[in-house]
Amino acid sequence: MAGPNEPTFPEIAETIRRLEELLDRVPDPLAREIRQKIAHLRALLLEQRSPNLVLVGRRGAGKSSLINALFGARVAEVGHVKAQTGRGRWFDVHGELGTLSILDTRGIQEGSRPEEADEADTPLDSILAEVRRKAPDALLFLVKASEVDAAIDADLDVLAQIVSAVEQAHGLRPPLIGVATHCDLLEPKRTDLHHPDAQEPTELQEKLHHVEAVERQLREKIRSREALRGELVTVMGVSTYLSWRSDGTVRSDERWRLGELAQVLFRELPEQGRLVLARVTRVRALQEELATVLSRAMATVCMGIAVVPIPVADIVPITSAQVSLIVGIAWISGRQLDFTAAREFLTAMGLNLGAAFALREAARALVKFVFPGGGSVVSGAVAFAGTLAIGAAARGYFLRGVSADEARSLFQATRASAEANPDDSLAEGGR
Repeated sequence: MAGPNEPTFPEIAETIRRLEELLDRVPDPLAREIRQKIAHLRALLLEQRSPNLVLVGRRGAGKSSLINALFGARVAEVGHVKAQTGRGRWFDVHGELGTLSILDTRGIQEGSRPEEADEADTPLDSILAEVRRKAPDALLFLVKASEVDAAIDADLDVLAQIVSAVEQAHGLRPPLIGVATHCDLLEPKRTDLHHPDAQEPTELQEKLHHVEAVERQLREKIRSREALRGELVTVMGVSTYLSWRSDGTVRSDERWRLGELAQVLFRELPEQGRLVLARVTRVRALQEELATVLSRAMATVCMGIAVVPIPVADIVPITSAQVSLIVGIAWISGRQLDFTAAREFLTAMGLNLGAAFALREAARALVKFVFPGGGSVVSGAVAFAGTLAIGAAARGYFLRGVSADEARSLFQATRASAEANPDDSLAEGGR
């Protein structure tokens, strides 16, 4: 069941169902490729869910701060004085644009026992029970940059046991990302990593050198454990510092490399969790990549439907697919899930769904009717180029905030390029 911020996409689900019905009329091997693209669209749009992330680290490592930094909002309480988190448990962190499922682990080697902790449980007991109950998509091992060499062997022992428990319970070994937090506090402390252009170059290089040394040391520590070596994806130093005033406004934002960390997570997550992460973190590169993937997949699907040898049979499915693409890109950008955004976009582009789209599709279908066989090829190329162009214009309009005129220019340029170089476009779209 979808959570409060998770869409159900009923209109898109219906469109995909109708596209699948038409596939019986599409010749192989194209039909097989189209089915693969539809499966891709299903995973991204219809089967999406919150990513399941396990954050492991001792008290003060910055687990709650990392959650807040990813959301860019105060969604998790930060323990400034004592251990805030009680018994390890999965919980959903809700932000304005989506939800992440986080395993809230009690701080490893915590100096005080949280009030809500079960006296019978150790931190490890509660963590192992929860990862056996639900499989994590990724493990993030957090260590303060200043404590990378401060007796973290016991922490690594715990991490190895978590990986083993996940494998025994679910038959998989989740990817592991090492995160060195509080890099902003490394020397020279007054050099700001989040504003590199404003820093004295020599001092900035000195601080970056210290970050690299911390990353290298943490990487070596993790790789020294055979049980963890194969699962380690990368080690990254970050700053997660965000501070708010009493009225909820941001007082200070010193986040550094959070976008890069989100990109690493994105690569490791299953397809079902990627769209939510891109929306929650607002990382433009992730949003652009997802929107491009959706555009290419939908363009390939529309191309396949367009070669169905029945005049006008594909008009409504292709139009619905193109509108669904616009809605999907708008949702990735942070818009609410409804077709108002698509109508707004079409109006801004000077397109009318009931007239311009139908006329264009009817003309395309007529080409198929008058020129059977070869006409279908022309029809498929037109459908592919048009859908690719709609996706490019929607990415510019919703993700980059370009004007309607600029979006129209993107549409025209992309369509012209795809029609002029169909082989290159089709090869690119099939990736």
